[in-house]
Amino acid sequence: MKFISTRGNSPAVSASVAIRTGLAPDGGLYVPKSFPKIEISESLNIYADFATSIIQPFFQGDSLYDDIPEICRKAFSFDVPLHWLNENQAVLELFHGPTAAFKDFGARFLANVMEKLQQGKERDLTILVATSGDTGSAVASAFYQKKGIKVKVLYPEGRVSKRQEKQLTCWDDNITSYCVTGNFDDCQKMVKTAFQDKELARDWDLSSANSINLGRLLPQIVYFYYSSLLFFKRTGNKPVVIVPSGNVGNSVGAYWAMELGAPIEKIVLAVNANTTIPEFIETGEYTPRASIATIANAMDVGDPSNMERLRYLFPDHKQILKNMEAFSVSDDHIREIIRNTYSKYSYVMCPHTAAGEWVRQNNYSDGRSVVVSTAHPAKFETIVEPEIGRAVEIPEFLRGMLETEPKFKRIQSNINQLF
Repeated sequence: MKFISTRGNSPAVSASVAIRTGLAPDGGLYVPKSFPKIEISESLNIYADFATSIIQPFFQGDSLYDDIPEICRKAFSFDVPLHWLNENQAVLELFHGPTAAFKDFGARFLANVMEKLQQGKERDLTILVATSGDTGSAVASAFYQKKGIKVKVLYPEGRVSKRQEKQLTCWDDNITSYCVTGNFDDCQKMVKTAFQDKELARDWDLSSANSINLGRLLPQIVYFYYSSLLFFKRTGNKPVVIVPSGNVGNSVGAYWAMELGAPIEKIVLAVNANTTIPEFIETGEYTPRASIATIANAMDVGDPSNMERLRYLFPDHKQILKNMEAFSVSDDHIREIIRNTYSKYSYVMCPHTAAGEWVRQNNYSDGRSVVVSTAHPAKFETIVEPEIGRAVEIPEFLRGMLETEPKFKRIQSNINQLF
């Protein structure tokens, strides 16, 4: 099994090399040269075993092939439930991991893979990660005290929720958090610049934990395949899957699950006021721009990195129009959905999930569908609680992080201040 660059100017590599390297030498993102054939067990009782059946074929011929079952057992030790609003419409809850966000799946898998790859190495590996909210805390939690690995987390000052910032800055030991003057795109640009500086990348032995890294994406395939099978077994129908989207890594996972044969009818992207993706679908022209701040801050991305993978998967505009659909949702509509969903179903949604629910209610209200819930609403209490009129209970695993004294360095969006 080999992986190639989206830009076509780098040699094909194994899964371990793609994950260890992060970014291809030509600046492109790694994608499968071809998708493997997989055999799915009829049993969906043990998620880690199901994950192994999806992920292990991507490591065929790789040194880590035999380690994948153990890695999956360590990484996926929490629930992945579908919450049914009615007989045809469900919410895929991806917030039951240690940092209460879907990023826990990819981060924990990646951390366990990286730790295996670092065994016997004399030099420390340096992980760089830019975050618009949940990625940084998930990566910090997953990599905390992993041997032979140091992590630098970059987040935009004033552009994450207070509780997200608490999660980003509660770490010490091998984790350093940087509060960057600028927006998420500035943080992401610093990470990309570091990787493109060959001398810097070599001296610091750099790798990435953003969704540009293949190791983040492979686990995201799993829950899309898993949940669509659960949906199909219960209803006998393939669901429309609605994915709140920022840097688009999660959406790529959904499309790759379809490529592997997951019973998904259609994938729909929900975005906030940052409209780069729907405009690209409409016109075929990709025009990145500065991000706009919204209450769904994890989706505040004006130049989503993983669009490169989707453009590789659908290289012409006809294919894009056939396979991609995206809707922009305003802050007012997000607030409205949080209120209405709580009133109708006594169910509380985070702002990002609410964006997906708005897309469903306004475009697929009569159809069979799954909205992806990306984070626990307790992480966004200042937005959610005024709409539902009560406090959101904080999960115990999240409470401990929020009570820790913050530790971070404040820097300008200048790579020289990072190294």
